Amino acid sequence: MKTVVMITGASKGLGRALTLAFAKQGVRLAICARGEELLRKVEMEAQELGAEVVAVTADISKAKDVERFVSIAEEAFGRIDVLINNASIFGPGPTLLADYPDHDFAEVLRVNAINPFLVTKRVLPGMLTKNKGRILNVTSDAGNTGYAEWGAYGISKFAVEGLTQTWADELQDTGVSVCMVDPGEMDTEMHWIAVPDCDYELDDPNDTAKAFVSIALNESLEVNGIRFETQSFLEEKGDIQ
Repeated sequence: MKTVVMITGASKGLGRALTLAFAKQGVRLAICARGEELLRKVEMEAQELGAEVVAVTADISKAKDVERFVSIAEEAFGRIDVLINNASIFGPGPTLLADYPDHDFAEVLRVNAINPFLVTKRVLPGMLTKNKGRILNVTSDAGNTGYAEWGAYGISKFAVEGLTQTWADELQDTGVSVCMVDPGEMDTEMHWIAVPDCDYELDDPNDTAKAFVSIALNESLEVNGIRFETQSFLEEKGDIQ
């Protein structure tokens, strides 16, 4: 029986890389994003790799969109085995907190911190029913170290790490595990917004996605409550195809 993987924020950057990496593994995919045009392009790319895909345009920081997305996925596939809470935004470019627009601060927290709570809460009952499931929350180095001018993004990732630790403690011995994965600095649109004058080499999200695949699908790997850094993980495990 093919594993069912749900990925939020799948239309570009790491989300797109994750979708295509998992498609190569022959899983069934439920993906979403707010932008329909790019999402449909990724859906077709994954289908060309042989994956069965359900793609839903949705803003999963809103409860009604979460319900619609998960319901469609569960109707199509019957269950969700792996959830990757990837969707996030950076907000304004580098901005001091003292100058940060109130609306943007609230929006970044709503999208980055509330959406993984809402999606996890909706997916969790199905996982608990079969005593099996794995949830990966995408975090950042800015989620455990405060960086000037990273504003609401870094603060939202602190929230994601706290959320992950709390879920992990509450779900001990249930068969459902929750972890957080720090993908490092990648060559993505979000990173260029955060560091517009970046003059150093960035990781390829397609390489980074390999670590997520291994963490998500390797059932012998202990993950509950663990914080993974993808580059360290890949160096330890060697080249993951």
